[in-house]
Amino acid sequence: MSPDDYRAASGFRRSSAQKGAPQVIRPHVHALTAMDFDSPVLREFLRDGRVSASGVSVSEKMALRNSTFFRALNVIAGSIGMLPTHLMRRQTVNGEERIEKAKDHPLYRVLHKRPNQYQTAFEFKSYMQSLALLDGNAYALIIRGLGGKVVQLVPLKRRTVTPKLSDDWRLTFEYRRPTGGTAILSSADVFHFRHPISRDGLIGMDLIDVACNAIGIASQAEKAAGKLLGSGVMAGGALETDKTLGDEAVARLQESLREDHSGAENAGEWMVLEEGLKAKPFVTSAKDAQYDELRKRQAEEVSRVTGVPRPLLMFDETSWGSGIEQLGLFFVTYCLMPWFVAWEQAIERSCLTPTEQDADELYVKFNEGALLRGSLKDQAEFFAKALGQGNAYRTPNEVRGAFDLNPRSDGNDLPKQSAKPATQPKESDDD
Repeated sequence: MSPDDYRAASGFRRSSAQKGAPQVIRPHVHALTAMDFDSPVLREFLRDGRVSASGVSVSEKMALRNSTFFRALNVIAGSIGMLPTHLMRRQTVNGEERIEKAKDHPLYRVLHKRPNQYQTAFEFKSYMQSLALLDGNAYALIIRGLGGKVVQLVPLKRRTVTPKLSDDWRLTFEYRRPTGGTAILSSADVFHFRHPISRDGLIGMDLIDVACNAIGIASQAEKAAGKLLGSGVMAGGALETDKTLGDEAVARLQESLREDHSGAENAGEWMVLEEGLKAKPFVTSAKDAQYDELRKRQAEEVSRVTGVPRPLLMFDETSWGSGIEQLGLFFVTYCLMPWFVAWEQAIERSCLTPTEQDADELYVKFNEGALLRGSLKDQAEFFAKALGQGNAYRTPNEVRGAFDLNPRSDGNDLPKQSAKPATQPKESDDD
């Protein structure tokens, strides 16, 4: 091997100096990045390379293009975002336990109105919920004011935070700044909301990883459908004959089909065939039926992974009917309820001071009743029973507040059982 061949094979090259000048050997520069096995950068690199059973790599963009997965994500995140979240206070007054909204606490406004300077409560909760579904985790920086009270929750950029648990079980968060460098944040400075299912107790599972096979197979099925519509044969049938038709006869037959038998107004009309022609319609093959069944199956798989009921994913073959109330109850109980608990306990863990947690007076509550409201008739029957005589458990002002009506001065007490009218003696026949 010559010196020039050796230099070429070794990644070196000769400088473009003039003939006779000293040779300068310049090495090619290769940029390498060293990453730990638990590095989020490496995890994200491997995440984008997730290969499904269909052989395609499933990315976040592909998952969001799956209509069933996007609908499920939208329903869950939108429902969490729209529900009011209140900071409640439980305290004992004159020996009686009373519950009220802690409107005088700064965290109440953060949860209910404005978590930060650029997001509404709906935008913040739906965004954090979306990240918990897509990434398995969502992080926000906690900004505290006087007395350690939370005054803002600012979402941190995706995939820049890694939870770390030390040997003495102290939780910290490694934050990689967008401008470079890292910072170690204490658990009191980070609001961590994650998927309820976790492999290590710190990092939540993301739904794209769980639904990788279903999304990959569905993507391949959609690609096959697009290819069929773009370049496949879509004829509805064929005309057969034992005779040979000339060019003029074929042209006349095609013109007749276009003019006399195309369009909605000619649907169901019979054709008059010449030259011994016989009609042979194409029927759906078993392969096509299996193909359609495959697409439905993958939509059902996404429904199982996300927990969203099939009717809410707009499956045409599923009837809504009179069971819409039971459907809403099923959705709240078996899909949203675990997320409610995860939100409430994560907020209490990260946003309440240790003193407030020990006092056990403040707690966070999602108002899931906003999703369970029935028709006006059902609400009327419910509140009529709540105000029932003798066993009432709602005051008139509580009922009025449910409809955003102003309270009445005489509506703060439970309805009392009215006295039964005295029995009048029957008139005798002699009277």
